Amino acid sequence: MKHLKKAKIILVPYPAQGHVSPMQKLAWAFLSHGFEPVIVLPQCIHGQILLNADYSDHGIKWVALPDGQAQEGDTGPDFFAIESAMENTMPTHLQHLLRKLAKDGDVACLVVDLLASWAIEVAHTCAIPVAGFWPAMLASYLLIASIPHMLFRGLISDTGVPQYEGKIHFEPELPVISTEDLPWLIGTDAARKARFKFWKRTMERSSNLKWVLVNSFPDEMANKCGSQGCGPHVLPIGPICMHQLTKTISFWEEDLSCMKWLENQKPDSVVYISFGSWVSPIGDAKLRNLALALEASARPFIWVLRSTWLQGLPVGFLERVVKQGIGRVVSWAPQTQILQHQSVACYLTHCGWNSILEALQFQKKLLCYPVAGDQFVNCAYVVKVWRVGLKLNGLGHKDVEEGVLKVMEDEEMSSRLNKLYQRIMGMQGDNIKGAFVFKTFLEDLKNPSSTTIICQNSS
Repeated sequence: MKHLKKAKIILVPYPAQGHVSPMQKLAWAFLSHGFEPVIVLPQCIHGQILLNADYSDHGIKWVALPDGQAQEGDTGPDFFAIESAMENTMPTHLQHLLRKLAKDGDVACLVVDLLASWAIEVAHTCAIPVAGFWPAMLASYLLIASIPHMLFRGLISDTGVPQYEGKIHFEPELPVISTEDLPWLIGTDAARKARFKFWKRTMERSSNLKWVLVNSFPDEMANKCGSQGCGPHVLPIGPICMHQLTKTISFWEEDLSCMKWLENQKPDSVVYISFGSWVSPIGDAKLRNLALALEASARPFIWVLRSTWLQGLPVGFLERVVKQGIGRVVSWAPQTQILQHQSVACYLTHCGWNSILEALQFQKKLLCYPVAGDQFVNCAYVVKVWRVGLKLNGLGHKDVEEGVLKVMEDEEMSSRLNKLYQRIMGMQGDNIKGAFVFKTFLEDLKNPSSTTIICQNSS
């Protein structure tokens, strides 16, 4: 096994902030076990990071692949442009990179975000062991893995369209969700069908993987895994947020001015609001309603709002809240610094999995307003299973004010949050179990027969 000590682990994330951050944390975990991690990104995303951050990373190497995409400034390429680059441009370049890296030493494994499933076929071509990586919770993986079951039962059409409206129980142990909340139901009818095709292809390519590493903690669910889509190859290795040796890469420059303002606020008084970075936010009408609700409540707040969305705010809103000293609106924020601050009482979130993990890590109650994708499943866990937050039915003044009051005053929720924290983050909890599962995976990987590199010619 000695030859593996400095072996390379090539990591291929899906090129979005919510996927690159957990992949970087996974890279730190590999680094701590003596591997040399290399993270591969499309050129357009790599360039965006160079513009906004110092990405020297204590042993992690970042490599850009040509993608044929122009730099898109603040927003970046959309889902379908990225998909086209991943399917048509990047595979050949990744294969050339793997040949080059193999000449410099052993490549032990290619770790592929399942949403970047194109890279699985490249790994097979180069005869490199490949592990899948699911950056979200296990429940959302099980939902996607249940697509064949849904098709067989006639719950959805062959293009992913729900065949009836109502609640769906895709796993006996998991919360009920609505058919309209299925992860591919985003955008126009054509976009929904294309996203469903993307998910089907993703699961087909990953169906025979020896390992799928999941960024969640063991015993995430109240019961054991159900029979659908969860087997011994599915390994919950988290929460990998504990592998935080340094700051994670940000696609955008963080506005640190809000931290100075936060220092002057009372303990447990500030509402932190962020709807993430990738999926379009809540729409102009709801944006205005939330702004007016925050202003009317006069509660201190920090709101992360991308510059392209500011035009949806009420006229004069920014000037008024700054003048009154009740809030700060920033284009991007140092989220972990904010969440661990004593002045922050709760987090109004879209329920992205990274955001939920960070809220749990710093024991902040959650106000949930899921928008798309896996966020509805995540919300169901926060509200119905763990009961460490509330789901908002709307973003009007009454909805927001009542929601904030309930989570702030609910002492039993505070107790549940602390117990959940101890279970998943504490040194005697699932964090230890996840680390053990990860070490077991590494031992399996260290089988000498799994490390042979024989890249075939692309011709």
